[in-house]
Amino acid sequence: MASHEMFDGRLRVYRRGNGKFWQCAARVGGRRFRETTNEEGLEQAKQIAEEWYLGLRGKLRNGEITPDERTFAHAAKEYLREVKVLTIGTRRPKYVELLELRMNRHVLPYFGTKPLSAVNKGLVQSYRVQRAEETIAKTGKPPARSTMLQEVVHIRQVLKFAEGRGWIPYVPNLSAPFMSQGKKGRRAWFSPEEYEKLYKASRRRIIEGKRPGWKSAYEDNHDFILLMGNSGLRPDEALRLEFRDVKVEEDYATKQTILVIDVRGKTGVGFCKTTRGAVHPFTRLRERRLAELRLLHPETPENHLQTILDRTRLFPKFHRELLNKILDEEGLKFDRDGRRRTAYSLRHTYISMRLMEGANIHMLANNCRTSVQMIEEHYAAHIKDRLDAAAINVQRPRAARRKKAEAPPLSDEGLV
Repeated sequence: MASHEMFDGRLRVYRRGNGKFWQCAARVGGRRFRETTNEEGLEQAKQIAEEWYLGLRGKLRNGEITPDERTFAHAAKEYLREVKVLTIGTRRPKYVELLELRMNRHVLPYFGTKPLSAVNKGLVQSYRVQRAEETIAKTGKPPARSTMLQEVVHIRQVLKFAEGRGWIPYVPNLSAPFMSQGKKGRRAWFSPEEYEKLYKASRRRIIEGKRPGWKSAYEDNHDFILLMGNSGLRPDEALRLEFRDVKVEEDYATKQTILVIDVRGKTGVGFCKTTRGAVHPFTRLRERRLAELRLLHPETPENHLQTILDRTRLFPKFHRELLNKILDEEGLKFDRDGRRRTAYSLRHTYISMRLMEGANIHMLANNCRTSVQMIEEHYAAHIKDRLDAAAINVQRPRAARRKKAEAPPLSDEGLV
C-alpha cells in the first residue's frame, strides 16, 4: 500500500493495493477521520487532502468537532439499565416507568447527542428555556416547577452515574440561576370545621346512600376517614394494614385508650400511636370483618376465624371515587389556594391539628415517620397557634419607658 505523510505526519495520503483513488486520514481533536479524495493522481490528491485537513482544523477551532467521548444518551441508557435492576424491592415499578418516560420524552431528545462534558449549567438553562417555550406554545402556561425539578434531577442522576464510571471528572452545578428557592406553601389539608363537615357527610352517606350493595363500602369509607384523620398514616400505609398490626392499648401517660400500629410503608417499618378517636372506627371495622368471615366460613371454629382475621386487611379496597364524590358534593375538593385535596390530605390534617394542640414537633415527626424539617417547612410555619403572642408582644414596664424618655441626651463632653 502506497502512503505519503503531510503536516509532520498528522495527515496521511494513501492508496490500497487494488484501489483506484487516493484516500486521506487524519487525527483531529483526538478523533480519527478518513475520507476519499476521488483523485487518481497523487498531486491532485494531496491538494484535496490538504484542504480537507485544514477544514477539519477550522471545525475544531469553532467547536464543531468535540473530543471523542461518550454521549449523554449512552450514559442514560446504562443508567436506566442499572436503575431497573437495583431498585427492585426499594422503589415502586411506577417510579422507574415514569423516570424512563420523562427521559425518552423530554431529556434525551435535547441532550442525547451531546458529549457528557458539554452538559453544564448553561446547557441545562437553555433546556429549561426551550422546554418552557414549547409547553407555553401548547398549553398557554409553562411546565410546573416540580416537573422541571424532576427532569433536572434525572439529568443530575445520569451525570452522577457517569462520574462514578469515570467518564467525567465531576458533576457540574445545575441549579437555576435565579428564583431557586420557590414559595413555601402548606399542604392541602382540612381545617377542623372542614374535617367535621367531611366525616359527617360520609356518615350521612351510610344512611342515605342509594347504590345497591354499597353499604359496606360507605361504612369502610367513613371509618377510613376517621382512622386516617386520627393517626396521620399515609394512604399506602393504611391500605397495607392487617388486623395483627393494630393493638388497642391503654396509654400510661395520657390514661386514654389508643391504637398502637405497626406501620409498613414508604419509609419501611415504624410505629404509630393514634388519638383516642381512632379506636371506635377500628373496633367497628374488626366487628364488620369478623361478621363477613362468619358468613364465608359458617362451620369454622371461632378461634380459627380469629387467626384468619389477624391476616385480613383493614381496607381490602380503597374507594377513591366515593371519597372524591363526597368531596365534590361538599365543596371540599379544592382549598382556597386551588390545591387539590385527596386521601393524603387527611394525613396533613392530622399533623396540622396536632401542632395546633401544641404537640412536640420531634415526637410528632417520629410518630408520622417524617422529618422535623418537613414539618417545619410545610406545616408549622402556617399554624397560628405556633406563635406565642406573649413572647412576641413584649413590653417593658411603663416606669422604665418613662425613665428613658426623661433621661437627658449625652453631650459631646460625655462621649469617650
